Amino acid sequence: MKATVLEKLTILAESARYDVSCASSGMTRKHRADGIGNAAGWGICHSFTADGRCVSLLKIMLTNVCIFDCAYCINRRSNDIRRATFTPDELTELTIEFYRRNYIEGLFLSSGIVRNPDYTMERMVRVARDLRSVHRFNGYIHLKSIPGASRELVAEAGRYADRLSVNIEIPTERNLKLLAPDKSYDSIYRPMGYIQQGVLQSAEERSRFRHAPRFAPAGQSTQMIVGATDESDRDILLLSSALYDRPTMKRVYYSGFVPVNPYDKRLPALDKAPLVRENRLYQADWLMRFYGFRAEEIADEATPRLDLEIDPKLAWALRHPECFPVDVNRAEYEMLLRVPGIGVKSARLIVCSRRYRSLTAAALRQIGVVMKKAQYFVTCRELPSAATVNELTPQEVRRLLTAPKSRRRETDTGQLTLF
Repeated sequence: MKATVLEKLTILAESARYDVSCASSGMTRKHRADGIGNAAGWGICHSFTADGRCVSLLKIMLTNVCIFDCAYCINRRSNDIRRATFTPDELTELTIEFYRRNYIEGLFLSSGIVRNPDYTMERMVRVARDLRSVHRFNGYIHLKSIPGASRELVAEAGRYADRLSVNIEIPTERNLKLLAPDKSYDSIYRPMGYIQQGVLQSAEERSRFRHAPRFAPAGQSTQMIVGATDESDRDILLLSSALYDRPTMKRVYYSGFVPVNPYDKRLPALDKAPLVRENRLYQADWLMRFYGFRAEEIADEATPRLDLEIDPKLAWALRHPECFPVDVNRAEYEMLLRVPGIGVKSARLIVCSRRYRSLTAAALRQIGVVMKKAQYFVTCRELPSAATVNELTPQEVRRLLTAPKSRRRETDTGQLTLF
């Protein structure tokens, strides 16, 4: 491998590390005799598949040269940093060589914007096209669609990529114009619309013709920066909820703001990224996608910001003690999902198990329920109702669950401990 290519790899891999929207693919493509590679895992970029396998990809930028001057971006045109640009042939060869050495199983490709969005998008599409058509590469490919790219280029990208994504970056257009004056919501949402139309059209064609080509079979994703602007968690979750209403949106990623340009006075002065807030947003996102919560329930008008001390599900339960305790032997599945300490798998096992026997606290532990939390919100044959959130008050339950470990030996009623 040429030294110049290795130098470009060092620069452009570092430039790509702030994009987090490649954690999982949701895509399966098996190995073929006439090709190389596969996307048979359920995760990408150091995610773990259902069978415990770690799947990795080459996360790289085509170039970190950019005509835009976004305040939050390390690659903004006004920054004095080392610049590099791969040719499509160089990046294609690099991907294949990395695969042959068993370094990677897929490619995540983004780019700065050179000349104009279509010029950049065309070069990215060429990489994907050459991998698929020339090298018969059958692994996972995720392309970042460039804001403002034309319908034709997005359509061609969807024929070769497993997943396409367009980053929203800033949750409101007002703040987007403040920090990224070269971008607009229209330039972001138009490619999103093209991707959605392509996926839906492909699904319709495949329902009629079995071997019709697939368009971005793993759907699309997007990313928002958290903490760079003044939006509340409620604003962010409401936007995420609206995005999930789109039939092709698979994931919304949240990236804690990293102050890479501290000299820009439009940005907040932070010592480190707000990782706790980022984590709470991912938990809230999970509640919307798998637990049946609505965004306005998780962060209501009275509490527009998520509690950083406790998880969103517990915070909701403490705000609504009137919904508890829940009888695990009688409650509906949807209500079980709202109990702190009970996950999707545990709720399903509870519904199945109680058909054959009355569940006890010991049985709940065997199922996988986190009794340290759940004991204050459920009743069963062994748990007394006198120890629930209503009798202890939400404030007392919060105190018990957030107390330092050295103090957790105290009991709430003299009967149940936190161990």
